[in-house]
Amino acid sequence: MFIASCNNSNIDIYYFAPQDEAVVKQYLNVLNQDNLPENYAVSFPKHLRQSGLFPRPVSNEKAMLGRVLFYDKKLSKDGKISCASCHKQNIAFGDDAKVSKGVYDRSGDRNSIPLASVSNFSAYYGTDLNGSNAVPFFWDNRANTVAEQAIGAIENEKEMDMHMSDVEIAVNAQPYYAPLFKKAFAGDDAVSKEKVLEAIADFINAMGSYQSPFDAAANQYNGQLAFLGQYVDPKKITLSGFTDQQNEGYNLYRVNCASCHSANMGRPMLINANNGLDEVTTDRGVGKTTGRSGDEGTFKVPTLRNIALSAPYMHDGRFATVEDVIEHYSSGIQDHPNLHSRLQVSGNPKRMNFTSAQKQALKVFFDTLTDETLLAEVKFSDPFKQ
Repeated sequence: MFIASCNNSNIDIYYFAPQDEAVVKQYLNVLNQDNLPENYAVSFPKHLRQSGLFPRPVSNEKAMLGRVLFYDKKLSKDGKISCASCHKQNIAFGDDAKVSKGVYDRSGDRNSIPLASVSNFSAYYGTDLNGSNAVPFFWDNRANTVAEQAIGAIENEKEMDMHMSDVEIAVNAQPYYAPLFKKAFAGDDAVSKEKVLEAIADFINAMGSYQSPFDAAANQYNGQLAFLGQYVDPKKITLSGFTDQQNEGYNLYRVNCASCHSANMGRPMLINANNGLDEVTTDRGVGKTTGRSGDEGTFKVPTLRNIALSAPYMHDGRFATVEDVIEHYSSGIQDHPNLHSRLQVSGNPKRMNFTSAQKQALKVFFDTLTDETLLAEVKFSDPFKQ
């Protein structure tokens, strides 16, 4: 219930009980100007809804708690690392290092996937929400839910290096958590592993990128951008609001890239693939997860939302620039035994052989995938008072 008190004709409306609000305000910025939690509802644009993607509802209170957990460095063994350390909002919730640094300056094994490379996690990630057709987490697809992904990062000795029982202790030790848990879980402030993971899941599932210039242009298109399988309509598409160069880049992308990455930047068309980075790979990728020979040296196929912000690229961060990535697909695809068929011609690695003008058009198109709104949204920002 809201509690109102009059003081010199000013009315203070308490979302938390007054004593709890005093504790929260001492440490956190989690309420908006209306003294309420931020609204974490996701509303997809028409072009994504038309392709059958629908985000799942989340609890504002649990997402508010999850936001604090996501940014809290006290949940790592050395007190210096949080989830946000490897997923920075200003660079699409990714990292600008080849591999991120964890506790005690330990180097990880792979590049951190930017969380803003997806339209929304709940729309197609996680078997708990999307069943057997769900997209899994991590480059090697080893986690099936947000909760599993969170445990994987928290308990990894190269990342946060905390057992979940240690996380419970750390959370209990911080005075600002009790009011948040009370609000998130119907008055129950008891801390548990399950509650921590549920709150993190709601925060992550509220996240997404769907307000880029590309989305605005795609929303005005009368046809259907999405397609099934390998079929790509060779007829050129003109998106209103795009320059000629941006439209050229989009059509190059549609014909050469979209059958793997998605024509509408919704759900990727492939779960995993080998894209010819090397003829011989030492990182087994998805093969280590599944044990299948056909998955050896394959990795997650992401969509390319916010790609202009998420350098360096690939699972090992080998490419420093977007231009490097384009050049790889233009002339550098290697003949790996599991090279995906869409990157082969008559059994040999495909050479797209983009001209200089085409490379520039692709880069200009990729710039339209940047979602400036998400980069600035307070509800996904660091809630701790500085």
